[in-house]
Amino acid sequence: MTPKGPSQRQLRVGEEIRHILAETLTRGQCGDPLLDNTSITVTEVQISPDFQHANVYVMPLGGQHLPETLSALKEKAWYFRKEVAHALKIRVTPRLVFHADRSFDEAERIENLLKSVKVQQDTKERD
Repeated sequence: MTPKGPSQRQLRVGEEIRHILAETLTRGQCGDPLLDNTSITVTEVQISPDFQHANVYVMPLGGQHLPETLSALKEKAWYFRKEVAHALKIRVTPRLVFHADRSFDEAERIENLLKSVKVQQDTKERD
């Protein structure tokens, strides 16, 4: 049996939290100079089934200062959780854990593989 994916409610709440965090980061008023002056993309928020924890996937523009950005987000997680609690009316506000979104790296790796000589030869042979 395959594991069940997230529920519709988890997906909806995760997307709402993503929007709240993106808006909060865009305002640039969290009190951390790095976060206030860096364009940060919130790509996805995954909520646990009990809504106690949320994994937030982020990437600063161009991937610059990624370790410093993640560290600053971790330090200010309380602030972002407070912002989510004010904007989202749910019984429990999840604990936010910030992670680097590596999907951009994976997409680039796949793109490079598709452009490789060996793959190009394979596709020409099939035409």
